[in-house]
Amino acid sequence: MDGGFFLCPDAWEFLLPAEICHLRNAMAVCRKRWDLLTLTPMGCALLPEPAAVTAGILLLPGDCPRSDLRAGTVVTYGLSPRDSITLSSLREPVLCVQRTLPLLCGGVLEPQEFPLPMVEDVERLLPGVGTRLLWTGSPYPL
Repeated sequence: MDGGFFLCPDAWEFLLPAEICHLRNAMAVCRKRWDLLTLTPMGCALLPEPAAVTAGILLLPGDCPRSDLRAGTVVTYGLSPRDSITLSSLREPVLCVQRTLPLLCGGVLEPQEFPLPMVEDVERLLPGVGTRLLWTGSPYPL
């Protein structure tokens, strides 16, 4: 399986499975078909328009203004109730999966919640935690 994360902050790399490539330029994103591709808000903004992105599952911010990004399954993250992966609580962070999602490891993930450790700006971790969740079925590093 091929996974990529465009513009993953270096501080988040510990969240990612070892098989996920940290993509640092837009050409690398468009060069191949990804089984899972994650875009940060900055990644959405820096992709050329139109972008030749091909992915089985595309994880991107729910407020990404791009309409040219296509995938077999688009999964959004953010703080909106429309997002597939969100937080149900910020005081005691709880990751909330709001709808059934496909997993790269096989099967599906049913709607559920996962407690997260207390960290500052936990909502900024959603793309990293969401990538791990879709790849392994768990938001927690092993």
